[in-house]
Amino acid sequence: MDRWPRNGRREEDRSRGARRSSHSQLATAMATATSLSLHGHGLPSPTAKTPTRRVLSVRAMAPPKGEAAAVESSPSPRRQVLVAGAAVAAAALVSRPAPAALAAADGKFMPVIDRKAGYSFVYPFGWQEVSVQGQDKVYKDVIEPLESVSINMIPTTKEDIRDLGPPDQVAEALVRKVLSPPTQKTKLIEAKETDIDGRAYYTFEFTAQAPNFTRHALGTITIANGKFYTLATGANERRWDKMKDRLHTIVDSFKIETKV
Repeated sequence: MDRWPRNGRREEDRSRGARRSSHSQLATAMATATSLSLHGHGLPSPTAKTPTRRVLSVRAMAPPKGEAAAVESSPSPRRQVLVAGAAVAAAALVSRPAPAALAAADGKFMPVIDRKAGYSFVYPFGWQEVSVQGQDKVYKDVIEPLESVSINMIPTTKEDIRDLGPPDQVAEALVRKVLSPPTQKTKLIEAKETDIDGRAYYTFEFTAQAPNFTRHALGTITIANGKFYTLATGANERRWDKMKDRLHTIVDSFKIETKV
């Protein structure tokens, strides 16, 4: 009479064992899939919100002591993927040219990025924007009026600033006829050509002397988008030594941007 119940218990035990084995295999598979995804071997779910920091923290973990020698002598696919990913990330950081954003990163400068007009530059923190006829943008120090930066654009049929002549000749004409009143005595100190992203820029330094002050200034010019761009900045000669580094930062930050 006890034979069938014992067999029934055996079948029930086998069924429970099969279910436990199935659950164990499923848990193992899910853990393996998660591990592969974290280590770069799988594609994450489109809805997953896994921050990049998680990948970096996994990469930073040291291998178990028993596997250290094997990792050094024969890199695993996981290690190769992580190394390749780190190289790509480093290359992306190095290749970011954003001069205006970089110059403004320390908080001493404010960025101006006008993609519609097609340019970017920075100006010192604390300068105020003012409206000046004939200029696209002007920022100046409200206490020291000679400390300012301005940018304007005029149409041109030229395609390269070098089509107008060498740096010293172009800068000399611009300083005397455009950037200074005819009553002021001007002196071109230096003019040079620079290249940014394959585009030529002329950068120059000059002074303009009036009866009661002398302005020490810098400028940069280039041609793009069918326009002649001129950025000029400067300060009173008596404050040149204090301001020159900031003024050079302004000029060096000027860059033609992709128009939208």
